[in-house]
Amino acid sequence: MPRILGINIPDNKKIEYSLQYIYGIGQTASAVILRSVGVDPNKRAKDLTADEMNKIQKLIEKSYRVEGDLRREISQNVKRLKEIGTWKGVRHARRLPLHGRTKTNSRTTRGNVRKTMGSGRKPAGEKT
Repeated sequence: MPRILGINIPDNKKIEYSLQYIYGIGQTASAVILRSVGVDPNKRAKDLTADEMNKIQKLIEKSYRVEGDLRREISQNVKRLKEIGTWKGVRHARRLPLHGRTKTNSRTTRGNVRKTMGSGRKPAGEKT
């Protein structure tokens, strides 16, 4: 498995999609990186030469904030929002959704909590 910035990227996928396994690099950034380095995006990750890997790694280190630095920055931003008491900070602190229709569309964050009388899920073994 090729390693870029300490991350193992999959061998058998195209390099354009393999780079997306690095936290902070998405589809657009991956395409821009490969275009600027001059690597064919359809090439498999295992077929890259050491020179191409080094070029990709140097460009990512120079131009992008990825992995630990990016995670640290995001956590500091959330911590700052909590400290100053903004709405988003309060929602983060309570582990509630921040965007959208937060009353009804938050099952993933809140769990499958049903608050009305007849809407609770009954286990299959119980009689209704």
